[in-house]
Amino acid sequence: MPSGPTGVAQPRPQSLVLAFFGNHILEEGCRCVYSGSIIDVLGRVGVGEQAVRSTLTRMVGRGLLRRQRQGRRMYFGLTPQAIRILRDGGRRIWQDGAVNEDWDGTWTLLGFSLPDSWQRQRHDLRSRLIWYGFGALFSGLWIAPGRVDVSGVIAELDLAERIKVFHASADEATTDVDRMVLESWDLEAIAARYAAFDKRWTALEAGEGHAGDPIATRLLLVTEWLGIIRTDPRLPARHLPAEWPARAAQETFRRIAAETEEPARRVAGELLDTVPEEPDDGTS
Repeated sequence: MPSGPTGVAQPRPQSLVLAFFGNHILEEGCRCVYSGSIIDVLGRVGVGEQAVRSTLTRMVGRGLLRRQRQGRRMYFGLTPQAIRILRDGGRRIWQDGAVNEDWDGTWTLLGFSLPDSWQRQRHDLRSRLIWYGFGALFSGLWIAPGRVDVSGVIAELDLAERIKVFHASADEATTDVDRMVLESWDLEAIAARYAAFDKRWTALEAGEGHAGDPIATRLLLVTEWLGIIRTDPRLPARHLPAEWPARAAQETFRRIAAETEEPARRVAGELLDTVPEEPDDGTS
């Protein structure tokens, strides 16, 4: 069985499964795909059959996939929760992009005060804030570029009485915004991820390329890229170093994505066994 590009860091199986559905099922409407087809495609990027089966089972338990049996075969489809996740990922990849050129000068400020004994709540809140692009301005004051809606996070964590949110602009006469960005986010780590992506995929493109197995190449490409941009706060380009590597990395991603789109679609059309989604009776 053909393998995907070498030298690419192996993403988590769940991330690969989600990328698989985003690449080949999401835009097909209400369809489910045979487990054997998923096993085949993920096998091309080095994920074993047992790992795929256990990942599918866990994703059903987490409300990300639904089962549908047809004869002796088991098919899997997307839940509304998974569709929301994939739509959000698609927006970040194809609409927002990795370079924030159109920032309007607005910042979202979130202040919180939690008792010392609330270690778990503090950890959960900080994890969510990082996911939404926030950096720590001070210990209890976090900041993110643009107008960020965190109402869902606050409600989910039940912290409405402990959190205050403001939208404001910086007084640049008294605030060095470039320095604030350096102090609030780890720019070196963010830049290193983009630079490594660009170097690795440029080398792969120049070497073995993607002609051998475009469906595997595209799966790894999209999974890795989404993993990077989900951890990028999309800081304003005007407050980043001039040679910010996200720009070149995005060009590399979009070039290879465009080159593999149609070949991967042809392979998927020949390989994937899909069926129309049946109404959910609540047992899957």
